[in-house]
Amino acid sequence: MKKGVLMRTRITELLGIEYPIIQGGMAWVAEYHLAAAVSNAGGLGLIGTASAPAEWVREQIREAKKLTDKPFGINIMMISPYADEVAKVAVEEGVAVVTTGAGSPEKYVKMWKEAGIKVIPVVASVAMAKRMQRCGADALVAEGTEAGGHIGENTTMVLVPQVADAVEIPVIAAGGIADGRGIAAAFMLGAEGVQIGTRFVVTEEAQVHENYKECILKARDIDSRVTGRSTGHPVRALRNKMTKEYLEKEQAGATFEELEHLTLGGLRRAVVDGDVQSGSVMAGQIAGMIKEKLTCQEVIQKLVSQTDELIGGKGFYE
Repeated sequence: MKKGVLMRTRITELLGIEYPIIQGGMAWVAEYHLAAAVSNAGGLGLIGTASAPAEWVREQIREAKKLTDKPFGINIMMISPYADEVAKVAVEEGVAVVTTGAGSPEKYVKMWKEAGIKVIPVVASVAMAKRMQRCGADALVAEGTEAGGHIGENTTMVLVPQVADAVEIPVIAAGGIADGRGIAAAFMLGAEGVQIGTRFVVTEEAQVHENYKECILKARDIDSRVTGRSTGHPVRALRNKMTKEYLEKEQAGATFEELEHLTLGGLRRAVVDGDVQSGSVMAGQIAGMIKEKLTCQEVIQKLVSQTDELIGGKGFYE
């Protein structure tokens, strides 16, 4: 049997997956085609619910089930106006996992766990990690500022070991991971799995406009920008006309409303319409490392093979 096939950690055991690789629940990007493909390849696929209504989420879950019989999950943003309804849909449709962001899922945890759903909040601080463990989370995603989209301040390198030291439940590292070196490093820092977003955007199965994928493929190491620091809601995206205008307005002291207007609907414009100049091309700092479009199966096998070469036989595999 090929080395790496039995990569096992507490995360693979908890989620019933082959490899401890989770696909990020990216808004407008992570829909059922991508989630099912990642799960079929041995990882855990996620459907990103963002601010979508409950019935859209229900349909996505049902469509994913037509494409895979493997575990998959949904990501729920706690700031969504539909969070209450989507939380119930997760139970009604029997998803395996719920990951959460942008707030605390405490009021839903009991309901989810009684339904057999694994609860994995995304955290950006040790304090939030401890709080989520106390409220019954099964695992945590510690996401560093290198990630695309909404971010915290700590880097993955400093956040993951501090979170791993602070909690007893397993930790999944996210932010700045695109290859086996990143996975090996995450394990060395105390993580037992990784969550990867940007790398899965540039896959055959991702239902994303080709312009968006091309932006990532052409990106250099210095091509991401963080907007919104002044508002308390920082977002990382690839630089374009929108980020340039936003940063100029932000520096000039524009109001929250003015800045919000500039980005309204921006992610959809980039992902769906292919407007990569005035839209928001959310991507992590590792965009500069992505040079080819692959299938999800090819991505995961490449990640596993690279990781195996680096740390195979050092206690991470059975």
